[in-house]
Amino acid sequence: MERSKVARVGRKNQVYSKITGARIVAGCVCLNEERNKVLMITSSASKEKWILPKGGVESDEPNYETAAQRETWEEAGCAGTIVKSLGVVEDMRPPKEWNMNYKGNTENGDTIIKHPPRSEFHFYELKVSQLFDEYPECNKRKRRYFLYEDAKRELIKAKRPELLEALNRSSIKR
Repeated sequence: MERSKVARVGRKNQVYSKITGARIVAGCVCLNEERNKVLMITSSASKEKWILPKGGVESDEPNYETAAQRETWEEAGCAGTIVKSLGVVEDMRPPKEWNMNYKGNTENGDTIIKHPPRSEFHFYELKVSQLFDEYPECNKRKRRYFLYEDAKRELIKAKRPELLEALNRSSIKR
């Protein structure tokens, strides 16, 4: 993977779901070699909140895995090997604007109109091989390893259940 010196900014090349309008986001749950710690970063919006590295998929990227690795590099200065997909996690916080024609189904098959996900997260488990001192957002964010219980507490405090779901799907030791 090519390691850029600057982070991509703006949303003009962002990818959105053709069905729901949700922003497509990719990220990594970065585990140490022993899989007993996860690397977390401070949120750009709130420095006291700890989150997982992730960001918008862009139209020139060949796949979600590439976008996840790029975002992990830009935000956390982390390189490693993706060992598995953690699947899709939807961010169901109400979006600012939404497509009124999005329909969901109830358990008995009835069609209902509901708000679509704000974002559609594609997460991957990454085995960390190296942390770099200099990376695109090294002056904007802190990074730190957390044990599972501490990471869980931080994601709950940050009100990010979708990120906790990704962590819970990983093979971190609890």
